Amino acid sequence: MNLHEYQAKAVLRDYGIATPRGVTITGAGECAQAARELGAGPCVAKAQIHAGGRGKAGGVRLCRSVEELEAAAQALLGSRLVTTQNAPDGQPVGRLLVEETLPIDRELYLSLTVDRAAERIALVASSAGGMDIEEVAAREPGKILRETVSPLVGLMDYQGRNLAFGLGLAGDQVGAFVKLAKAFYRLFVEKDLALLEINPLVVTADGRLLPLDCKMSVDDNALWRQKPLAEEADLSQVDPKEAEAHAHNVNYIALSGNIGCMVNGAGLAMATMDLIKLSGGMPANFLDVGGGATAETVARAFQIILADPNVKAVLINIFGGIVRCDLIAEGIIQAVREVGVKVPVVVRLEGTNADRGRELLAASGLAIIAANDLTDAARRAVEAAK
Repeated sequence: MNLHEYQAKAVLRDYGIATPRGVTITGAGECAQAARELGAGPCVAKAQIHAGGRGKAGGVRLCRSVEELEAAAQALLGSRLVTTQNAPDGQPVGRLLVEETLPIDRELYLSLTVDRAAERIALVASSAGGMDIEEVAAREPGKILRETVSPLVGLMDYQGRNLAFGLGLAGDQVGAFVKLAKAFYRLFVEKDLALLEINPLVVTADGRLLPLDCKMSVDDNALWRQKPLAEEADLSQVDPKEAEAHAHNVNYIALSGNIGCMVNGAGLAMATMDLIKLSGGMPANFLDVGGGATAETVARAFQIILADPNVKAVLINIFGGIVRCDLIAEGIIQAVREVGVKVPVVVRLEGTNADRGRELLAASGLAIIAANDLTDAARRAVEAAK
């Protein structure tokens, strides 16, 4: 679950991490008050959406007067901001974070994430902050610094100093960076984060280190014990179909193709989408109904898939392990009848009682296309979508 920048910075402050002074607004009429709170001088208006690349898309604007701030608010609030990370539809802007400007001397990069290969939290830093870090990593890999943290002892001071020296910090800045990095690490662990990215971490003209921007993502599996953060979720930033699926414990991600995919297992979903692409088609979604799929789950999945008007065919790929294929077939038949599916449905069943499941589908009298294997199913779905 992603947090907005203003929400993430509030969490930083809870951990004693200083941030630029800022206020949030939801309407142009609040601009004058925001300007008064920040004092004289220019400010920055930042669109609050769950995507990066806001600056290049016009979502971060320098405002030298109240009038310019009002103009920015009128242009951004209520619009859909399209960036390289959320194209083509963009995301709605319902709030702006208005912050003071800072005298910036340098821009650094710092992030914490889970290195699943090392099974540890990793700190990644670079002196090339404020830029597309992926491009920096590809073009100048020597600028990417890294420290992995032992879960037994946590982030050690020497690791923080290694990064600080590598970033070219000196004097009191080294100690300040170590203190900052340890606070970030403690926050990451205690809040069950999946990502904490500070880009840029700025060095001001007077030598302070401040997070100018912050991306924070909470591990969905830990939201049950991070209820205050879970309550901060902004579902307006999520595809409505994804939000509905989440409410029904179905894993759904909207894509841009025209073949709806319904599977039971994330790995099976990836393989299904790969074979659709290999067969010349485009998946419209990733949808995993889970290992304990029921007729109700399948019916709900159909409704979510068919809410996308681009879907011209549905491919159901089920491996019967925990749940028998004949029960899945009964659920599919019931769901097709209840939902009133109007597009071709291709079904591939494999596993326990697969033969019986295929017999039930064939005898249903419904326009369900039974496939022999996954390759055949993908080919038939692509043909049906045409």
